Amino acid sequence: MTITIEEEVQIPFSFDYKETANRVINAAIDSENFPYESEINLFLVDNETIAEMNQNYREIERPTDVLSFPMIAYDTPGDFSKIEDSTEDNFNPDTGELILGDIVISVPKVLEQAEEYGHSTEREFAFLITHSMLHLFGYDHMEPEEAAIMEHKQKAILDSLQITR
Repeated sequence: MTITIEEEVQIPFSFDYKETANRVINAAIDSENFPYESEINLFLVDNETIAEMNQNYREIERPTDVLSFPMIAYDTPGDFSKIEDSTEDNFNPDTGELILGDIVISVPKVLEQAEEYGHSTEREFAFLITHSMLHLFGYDHMEPEEAAIMEHKQKAILDSLQITR
């Protein structure tokens, strides 16, 4: 698996964020029994950058905490059975890895939300990666039943890593 982390801002975290990102991404992949070696890009940005992206891609004029850019369109969330049939262009020809997608996180939002929710910065960072990984697997939270599934999966992944509130 290839996890590329690009820091576009100064990272003020007091924990090893690269190690945390790797642990969380691997736990999410394991929890879904994802059958492919994959590539994931994680971008750590400021509020201005993520606000611009939010405007460009979602037409929402404000910064958000995390954006997910899945490279796979799923018929059913978490159903990986048809990936090879419909996405052969999504495999990196050099590595053979499936290009799963991009995660963009606002570092200032991580700090702000950790304080607001009363938990550690590491927990907020891990939560946002977990949430985004589920989007990369096709899950969404637009409907209450979808949100309930995502919330259950997020909690299970973070609990497995002992990253709790």
